[in-house]
Amino acid sequence: MHTRDSLNNDESTDRLAVLPAWRESGYFSGQERAALELTESLTRVSDGQVPDELYDRSEQVLDVGQVSAVAWLVTVINAFNRVAIFSRYPVGPSA
Repeated sequence: MHTRDSLNNDESTDRLAVLPAWRESGYFSGQERAALELTESLTRVSDGQVPDELYDRSEQVLDVGQVSAVAWLVTVINAFNRVAIFSRYPVGPSA
């Protein structure tokens, strides 16, 4: 769903293909890299709190509104994913 939406909004297939390796690629801007790093940390709740160093790095390239937007978007998407997992929502190709 998200890949299809991204492609429909002119995201490149190259960037989508390297997204799992965003740290090693040169495809993402400083702001995008900060958002991706924050997203990973917020998603991995079992690792504990987001480290202060990560907040500091994020706030060097993202403003307070952007940090807040990333936090809220990650929270909402993760909540949807957890409900889908709990309810055993079938995930498959759309028609």
